[in-house]
Amino acid sequence: MPSHRTLAATVAALLATVALAGAPPAAHAKRVNPKTAPRAFDSEVAYFYRVVACAGDRPVAEDIAKIVEDHCKQLGERIAAYRKSFVDKATVFFDKVRPAGLPDTVVYPFGGGDLVSALVTFPGAREITTMSLEHAGDPTRLETLTPKQLKKQLKLFREVIRGLLVNHDSESDQLKKLETGGIPGQLAFFVTGMAIMGYQPVSLRYFHLADDGTVVYYTIDEVDQLRERIAKKKSSTWVDTDWSEVFTNSEIELQKVGDPSVTIVHRHLAANLDDKHFPGSPVEKYLDARGSKVSMMTKAASYLLWMSSFSAIRDWVGTHLAWMASDSTGLPPRWAKKLGLEQETYGKYNGSIFKVGASDQAAFAKVWAKQKYRKLGFRYGYRDVDGNPHLVITRPREDPK
Repeated sequence: MPSHRTLAATVAALLATVALAGAPPAAHAKRVNPKTAPRAFDSEVAYFYRVVACAGDRPVAEDIAKIVEDHCKQLGERIAAYRKSFVDKATVFFDKVRPAGLPDTVVYPFGGGDLVSALVTFPGAREITTMSLEHAGDPTRLETLTPKQLKKQLKLFREVIRGLLVNHDSESDQLKKLETGGIPGQLAFFVTGMAIMGYQPVSLRYFHLADDGTVVYYTIDEVDQLRERIAKKKSSTWVDTDWSEVFTNSEIELQKVGDPSVTIVHRHLAANLDDKHFPGSPVEKYLDARGSKVSMMTKAASYLLWMSSFSAIRDWVGTHLAWMASDSTGLPPRWAKKLGLEQETYGKYNGSIFKVGASDQAAFAKVWAKQKYRKLGFRYGYRDVDGNPHLVITRPREDPK
């Protein structure tokens, strides 16, 4: 038998649908056209923020209160340790090395749910785009889970997010575990990241890209009509979801808690960025529309930017970055030099933990060896083959010659 919480959520959803679909509006309100109005998921994302990210003041039902309390205690301990090991140290570091006047538009390819690192690296951002193979995820199932299901799903979420909170990056095999079910990994990671950094979600929309790269929000009617059209994996190496294709790309508007004047728009695109899919695609056109120069980062990106099969996104990154922070999975030296860029190193790098590009590994190690040692007191993506944290800043040369 459904819990009172599930029944209440169902009734509320039905009432909201009726109202949106054309119930008589108040005298001062405009009638919402379900064929043209974007479907709002503001209530759902607020519930995620409270139950999954353990933030905000939204009440939870009595039958799940203890489950949420236990979850928040365990998650809170990990977040506290993560703040000490990464957020606090990285914030001080980037405040020193990040130049003033950077574009407030940030692009983070191969982001994998890592909104928190983007907020740490670029606190002045006003638009952030993350891209990865993972779908944003269905926000509507969380409130319908039974207490037993919720307890199980929250436990799985804590296991998966451990990679981000302990190792400062997320393993692909772990991320795949949250590509189905009641707590989608990307959305859960996003709200947890903003909670860690003192932000709260104020709106959630889902969208697709028009052929010219324009953002097109799914309407109330479209969300209902596409309910049974399941999204498919973006790469043969990935996994299918069990969510509607509506829940592929998300847009969250977040605000600084206590200061609504500080607002950021975060969009996540589930996209395959290899050369079979990226060149000429709506994703490329969307990125082009972000401007000729953007702030950029990547880390723990499986060295995809080193590979010939990702040459188009590599060239896009290299020609559009105003300033980029990365581990060694960023642009290798031969491409940086070709594109008129210079690189400044931090920490130590003696080779990759992956079996990739021996010549590029040697070239990067040489770059580190030639420059003076600059201490790095935190992990930013992968460690090197000897366990060293490392980071490289890539930027245009003042004199490309």
